Amino acid sequence: MANAKATHKVGQKPATDSASRNGTVRTESETPTENKVENEAEKAAPQTLNQDTALVQLLLTSIRPYWRMMSLAALLMLAVASLNVVPPYLLQQAIDGPIAQGNVQALWRITLLYGAAALALFVLTFAYTYFLQYAAQRALADLRTRLFDHILRQDYTFLTNTSTGDLVARLSSDIDNINQVLSSSIVVILVEGVTFVVLITVMLATNWRLALLAMVLMPLLVMVTRYFRQRIRLSSSGERSAMARISSFLNEHLHGMTVVQLFSHEEESEQEFDDYNSRYRNALINLRYHSAVFLAVQEVLAAIGVGLLLYGGGRGVLAGWATLGMLVAFFQYSQRAFQPILNLSQQYNSIQIALGAAERIYRMLQTEPRIQSPAQPIPLETVRGDIEFRNVYFSYLPDEPVLRGVNLQIAARQSVAVVGATGAGKSSLASLLARYYDPSQGQVLLDGIDLRQLSLDDLRQAVVVVPQDPVCIAGTIRQNICLYDADISDDTLFKAAEFSNAARFIEKLPEGYDFHLLPGGANLSQGQRQLLALARALAHSPNAVLVLDEATSSIDTATEALIQEALERILRSRTSMVIAHRLSTVRGADRIIVMERGQIIEDGNHEELLALDGYYARLHHHQVLPKTAYPV
Repeated sequence: MANAKATHKVGQKPATDSASRNGTVRTESETPTENKVENEAEKAAPQTLNQDTALVQLLLTSIRPYWRMMSLAALLMLAVASLNVVPPYLLQQAIDGPIAQGNVQALWRITLLYGAAALALFVLTFAYTYFLQYAAQRALADLRTRLFDHILRQDYTFLTNTSTGDLVARLSSDIDNINQVLSSSIVVILVEGVTFVVLITVMLATNWRLALLAMVLMPLLVMVTRYFRQRIRLSSSGERSAMARISSFLNEHLHGMTVVQLFSHEEESEQEFDDYNSRYRNALINLRYHSAVFLAVQEVLAAIGVGLLLYGGGRGVLAGWATLGMLVAFFQYSQRAFQPILNLSQQYNSIQIALGAAERIYRMLQTEPRIQSPAQPIPLETVRGDIEFRNVYFSYLPDEPVLRGVNLQIAARQSVAVVGATGAGKSSLASLLARYYDPSQGQVLLDGIDLRQLSLDDLRQAVVVVPQDPVCIAGTIRQNICLYDADISDDTLFKAAEFSNAARFIEKLPEGYDFHLLPGGANLSQGQRQLLALARALAHSPNAVLVLDEATSSIDTATEALIQEALERILRSRTSMVIAHRLSTVRGADRIIVMERGQIIEDGNHEELLALDGYYARLHHHQVLPKTAYPV
């Protein structure tokens, strides 16, 4: 019986185990799950940046290529803000001049000027809106592309620790929230802000007594604004968090709806969704409540201000230090002075939401992938396929080692199968060879070169992984194999399909290679998707090292035979590592590696390991015994 702490290689004296680390072994998936309190982006990104700075930096970096157009739009907005004081001034001049004097000719001139000012406001408003929207939408499209490209470059750890709902939210709703700021809030802030300053200046220059009457409540309005600002921000943060949880829940359940229905879990799922929905509803009601109270208080203050102006200004007209036209103009000045504050306050909700969105996007953009190409990679011109694991230790979490001092050499064109119990570390070997992760200690070498010294592009061409659950995209069979790579010819495509046995089912489909797949390949069987993944690997990297991770774990016997036949051809032509539970798929391998608790405990071919009568022999006996006990 093989010792769990010794590596038995047939024909050699058992070697003692190198020092191992204490800890538990992970589950078979051997990848971190998504049930983290914080996602990878939140933990890895810098924590010193506040929301305001994040929004400013995102906006500045996004609009920098379009600064000329944005500058032109800003100048036009300033012109609009300045013109906003013209209509009340013309109204004052008309009342105190032509109307008081009965001069109809002069009244026509003022009327024409009033119409010209209104027309100018219309033209300038249209112009700045067009230029701003054009630049803003291009900037946001660039930001969306930049964020998507950044996600594409992320490592396996980031992608497994960050939920799909979070990624979709960053690319969709968070970008839309920033769009609201660029296309609307900035316009309001600039136009209304400049309008407010110009109005106050004109009011003070026209009649300082009336100006003070009009502004007497503004300090109170500022205090109210500051009071509600923090409450709206907190409510907005709660609303966005609740919405993110709903998005994540919907994404998971819509993808796993079949499982929910098969296990009659509809009622529980409905209850869980109702809980998330109720939290979001309460958060939204809380946000709307604070916003509504804020706006109502401002409206009341504005009305009180108009009343004070009416009383004080009316007495001023009677006393002679103000004219009737001036008082009428100040009513419009006052309304327009309060309106910017009201409009600016209405933007708080959008701005607070955008601040949170900008912070999340900024942190994600600041999260650099842990697995990157070196600054000066060693070129890999040809791939022989020599692989070596040299004293490799690896763990996903501190103090939880998955691999413990693994030493393994695989010669070029040798096929090696890796078997073992759940959590033994089999998939971790494949993940390290594909450089989804880097070892905690030791080295993984390809043709004598540490994988960390190779560019990721070269490595991805040199090592191809066919996962247990292959991914299919919505599109044709041809597009799924070629992945839109124009360099893959039809001849290469057909050869890959033939060599992998995928052509046998493809040619039976209604449109052959132009048959359209549903998202995720839902209209193909698991085995057909696996054959498609094999064809894809051969088409893109015909000479690469091939890693098969549980390729036949969940397919029918007939399809397994097709895959097995294809593998016998494929594995003879290249270096390969096959992770498997079914021993029927590994009997023909040149070597079989048996792992237990992160260590290699047996090494040999099928017959040699059976003769050793160790772990592999027991595993083989366990899988074969039911077939002999219950013959067909």
